[in-house]
Amino acid sequence: MNPFRSAAETAAAVGAGHVTASVVLAECLDRIDRLNPVLNAFTAVTADRARARAAAIDAPGAKPGPLAGVPFAVKNLIDVAGLPTLAGSKINRDHPPATADAPLITRLESAGAILVGALNMGEYAYDFTGENAHHGPSRNPHDTTRMTGGSSGGSGGAVGGGLVPLTLGSDTNGSIRVPASFCGLFGLKPTYGRLTRAGSFAFVSSLDHLGPLARSVTDLAIAYDAMQGHDPTDPVCTDRPADPAAGSIHQGIGGFRIAVAGGYFQAGASTEALAALNAAAAALDASDIVTIPDARRARSAAYIISTTEGAGLHLTRLRTRPQDFDADVRYRLIAGALVPAAAVVQAQKFRRWYRDQVLTLFQHVDAILAPATPTVAPLIGQKSIVLDGQEMPLRPNIGIYTQPISFIGLPVVAVPIPTASGLPIGVQIITAPWREDVALRIARGLEARGVARAPTSKLEA
Repeated sequence: MNPFRSAAETAAAVGAGHVTASVVLAECLDRIDRLNPVLNAFTAVTADRARARAAAIDAPGAKPGPLAGVPFAVKNLIDVAGLPTLAGSKINRDHPPATADAPLITRLESAGAILVGALNMGEYAYDFTGENAHHGPSRNPHDTTRMTGGSSGGSGGAVGGGLVPLTLGSDTNGSIRVPASFCGLFGLKPTYGRLTRAGSFAFVSSLDHLGPLARSVTDLAIAYDAMQGHDPTDPVCTDRPADPAAGSIHQGIGGFRIAVAGGYFQAGASTEALAALNAAAAALDASDIVTIPDARRARSAAYIISTTEGAGLHLTRLRTRPQDFDADVRYRLIAGALVPAAAVVQAQKFRRWYRDQVLTLFQHVDAILAPATPTVAPLIGQKSIVLDGQEMPLRPNIGIYTQPISFIGLPVVAVPIPTASGLPIGVQIITAPWREDVALRIARGLEARGVARAPTSKLEA
């Protein structure tokens, strides 16, 4: 079978009896065995568990679900029973194994999916590159000399390389949308609080989201629907009723008011990023330009909140095991510990004001388009990036267009757009809170028009 087939195609074939889940899994595990040494996407493969799950799906009388037989993997900050939850760190290797799966794993498996392992990531999710000092860098399946983006680097590389059709990542400041952009994938950062984060290792609790990456909008929607639902063990998880989206993504986008973010969201963008944004806008007949107010200040406030909350979480580890951190992560966390409380209070006050200002835009539009990253994937080890004609540090500036959005918890679908360079780049579709369905419908509209598409990796097929 085609290693780049969608999750929906796999589930349909298994459900119809055209192929068994065990056969699908065997092909998946073989591909992981052959290609993971190149991509460095997985930190653990749960083969025995997966085989038992596949056998159960294949058993007579089993009821196939919407993800029947679909292999998936999760960022290694999500609890997997029997594995230590690494969160990309050296220190967490000493932790005891998780005693239970995170709820999102349970929900996906209840829909028929098969967990096959845990994925590489930036240390403690404080990363935009996909480079890990302890486990090595994840490598981009479209050019293995380039970054996957982070911090969900393994999640992007695994789907982009055809190792699995579906992964889970986390997104605090852009860590789903950046790998989706660099690896040429569709990624969903849902509304803050929509999907439970229980059973995951936190980075910045007031900003953290979990969500899927896949090669098609349909796959995103099916996975998203399977994971919805209130969870009282996550205090920020909404008790709103589930709002399934998969059934509506093919209804078209007629009547939607779609605008393009101007100003800050185009300053500094590369030729490829602007061309991708323009291609998406043209396909959607989106000619109106909107200004998201004070986005630059929002990014600064997001940085203050991220680094101070992150530092608070890691203070004991910084005191007792500083040498076991990635040096770059350690220095940023120490800097966060030194930020004056008055600056944090001001950042939170601004956050409330900024959210109110942005939400007023959705009284006039249904969605806003913006670049996901300023450039295509940089080279592994690259330290600087040119923005607006100025050479800037690369690591903190990859997320310049994602941070002002996750800062206030809006739902976003990142869609992959081909570029003249041969590398993909992402465009964000930003909608009002709880309107993931709108973002997914627009993403499907771009996919149906052939504008947004996940490229096939040049790796061994």
